Amino acid sequence: MEIRELAVPDSYVLDLVPHGDSRGRFTEWYKAGVLAEATGFGLTLAQANHSVSARGVLRGVHFALVPPGQAKYVYCPAGKVLDVIVDIRVGSPTFGVHDSVVLDSEQPRAVYLAEGLGHAFVSLADHSSVTYLVSTGYSPGREFGIHPMDPDLGLPWPTDVEFEFSAKDQAAPTLAEAKEQGLLPTMEQCAARYAELRDRS
Repeated sequence: MEIRELAVPDSYVLDLVPHGDSRGRFTEWYKAGVLAEATGFGLTLAQANHSVSARGVLRGVHFALVPPGQAKYVYCPAGKVLDVIVDIRVGSPTFGVHDSVVLDSEQPRAVYLAEGLGHAFVSLADHSSVTYLVSTGYSPGREFGIHPMDPDLGLPWPTDVEFEFSAKDQAAPTLAEAKEQGLLPTMEQCAARYAELRDRS
């Protein structure tokens, strides 16, 4: 398992090593020690989520208020998705910057994003499965979104896909609107949260 930081600080991609023979394949898709070494605090597991999406289903850009926020460890055990991470932390030197990773069951990878970052993905194949390990449970009053087609973000969505959104994602504000409404986490809040987590480790 190899890990490297993405263009959005505090997010990482993990290249996984599948082991296969005539019986099938085995993959260690999460190792706490590898993640903790990179981040300094690892992932406190509070909930595990699983979604299955048709080709073109786009979920996000989602985020949770900090503190406590919601870190995510994302893996695609079946199918293929384009996973996108956005720095939405007001005051961050990379505010508005994004990075993307193809998560493909045939070449297994995982993505980790710390609290305070925005997350989205689009399914590139029917029946794509995505499994998330998250650091806090679902809390509807603390979870928000940014419109995935915000032209100022310019996210790298494929041009050969007919997108399908939830009503909530379709109605989400742009990044600028979310900032004006005071919905976005600040870099100061996130840095304090990361320091708190490192102190606990």
